[in-house]
Amino acid sequence: MQYPIKYHKLKYFKRILYIAMILMIVSVELFSARIKDIASFQGTNSVQVIGYGLVVGLNQTGDNQLNSYTNQSVINMLKRFGLTADNKRSRMRNVAAVMVTTTIPSFLKTGAKIDVQVASLGDATSLQGGNLLMTPLSTPDGKIIGNAQGAISVGGYDFRSLGSQVSKNFVTAGRVPNGLILSQEIQNELIPDDKIRLSLTEPDFTSITRIQNQIQTIAGLENNVEISDRATVEITLPDPKNNNEVMNLISQIENLEIQIDPVAKVVINERTGTVVIGGKVELLPAVVAHGGLEITIQRQVVVPQPAPFTILPPRIAESADIKAEEEINQATPLEIINPTVDGIADALNLLQVKPRDLIAIFQALKESGSLQAELVIQ
Repeated sequence: MQYPIKYHKLKYFKRILYIAMILMIVSVELFSARIKDIASFQGTNSVQVIGYGLVVGLNQTGDNQLNSYTNQSVINMLKRFGLTADNKRSRMRNVAAVMVTTTIPSFLKTGAKIDVQVASLGDATSLQGGNLLMTPLSTPDGKIIGNAQGAISVGGYDFRSLGSQVSKNFVTAGRVPNGLILSQEIQNELIPDDKIRLSLTEPDFTSITRIQNQIQTIAGLENNVEISDRATVEITLPDPKNNNEVMNLISQIENLEIQIDPVAKVVINERTGTVVIGGKVELLPAVVAHGGLEITIQRQVVVPQPAPFTILPPRIAESADIKAEEEINQATPLEIINPTVDGIADALNLLQVKPRDLIAIFQALKESGSLQAELVIQ
């Protein structure tokens, strides 16, 4: 059966329309996120706590006896048990002074158990096999919220003998699983004035506007959402305001999905030579010529011998061998044919430079105006 030409054209256009709709749906899914993943409700913030304590049971790897604060801490502890120790005669190498820290999530109740991190404060060489004594932890305002105690897990080892050493990971810091037991609840005020406030993790005008539009789709909140600033929206609770309805409302809000619009960024860590390029980064056409300069200075010690039948001692003379090598590369044009992360990576690979040289190139591209992104140097 022969179909008219118009029918084939219509069928062709329908296929293109279907493909375009699928691509639009996929793009929305790829660049969408739940509100709970990019924002948080005020009053649900975590609290950081800190404390000073002692670790005992170390195998001659604790603080040196010259550390006065460690000796003083041990003496003060023994006084609580009715013992008197002489500071001048103390020879304790199995004790280490440590700082204990952790972050307490909101709404935890009395009796909850939390992991704590332990780090050496003095010159202890290892906390392996140690046990943290009861250490009170306090909030920034000085309120004690519980005590931490337990065996330390360092996740490594450090063995030394006769000048030789075999180690894995850092053993001067560790973790005490379930070491902290809360004795005081962290008070949080989620609804101070019949309003709940939602704050973005990274403030952005576009994202906060989209969050407002999405929350207004919930029944009863059509006119109850206002933007305070680029990071905060205020949601006025409708009547009635019982606890169950408020919790259900918050659950609906934090599970809403919005289309995110990430900022174009290039993050550079000069200490490690790491370069991370965001998906929104664009490079305008540019020409790059880069050459590396390496200078090597090698010290040489020469001991000329005195002449025969002389009593003069040999003299020591020093010299230096200096070498300078300059790497010359041809100018390479950067033309981004495919404006994606893959296209940028292909263009940068044409330069054939090391990551640390790439850092200098990115800084120069930003100054020249070719890099259309924010440059973050850590």
